[in-house]
Amino acid sequence: MTVPDYKASHRSFAELLADRAGLLDDPRYEAQVLEIVDVVVTALRDGKRVYWCGNGGSAAEAQHMAAELSGRYLRERRGLNSEALTVNTSTLTCVGNDYGYDRIFARQVEAFVQAGDVLIGMTTSGVSKNVVLAMKAAREQGARTIAFTGNGGGPIVEFSDVVLMGPDGYAAIVQEVHQVMAHIVCDLVEQRLMEAGLA
Repeated sequence: MTVPDYKASHRSFAELLADRAGLLDDPRYEAQVLEIVDVVVTALRDGKRVYWCGNGGSAAEAQHMAAELSGRYLRERRGLNSEALTVNTSTLTCVGNDYGYDRIFARQVEAFVQAGDVLIGMTTSGVSKNVVLAMKAAREQGARTIAFTGNGGGPIVEFSDVVLMGPDGYAAIVQEVHQVMAHIVCDLVEQRLMEAGLA
């Protein structure tokens, strides 16, 4: 039985951690994050809702970030109108069974998303068909769309008003960047709304 090589297995994460400080100083990320914050703050200020969706680890991130807004991130304030489209198992399995897995988010977008709302799609490849179709449906309904993606962007970019472009690499590395940047988004949204007396 071979012993797993801990250092080799986790080298890419070590490199990412070493580069994290640089992420915060990268002007590309700063511009993308600030644009996302503007879109989210505008929607919440106008009484609209922020929806999130993704698959696998990105589904967990979607739920995590929706909770940071609807619950709280760092400050005591009122709850913000944010929800993940991944949380209703009856809806996911019903739509998946009746319409196919590719439609599990788009069908919910048709049901819930209104003009002026925001849909944030999280996909490390940019090719997750169910997320891409959800973004397309949101656009058709007059919602703003934000993609957290990586590896060059993929087809989701076509249906996104704002793109947070993560690095190239396997899913876990892109998700690490998404998590850092999404937490910064939540922090800045919270700050802006509280400063305006809206949270």
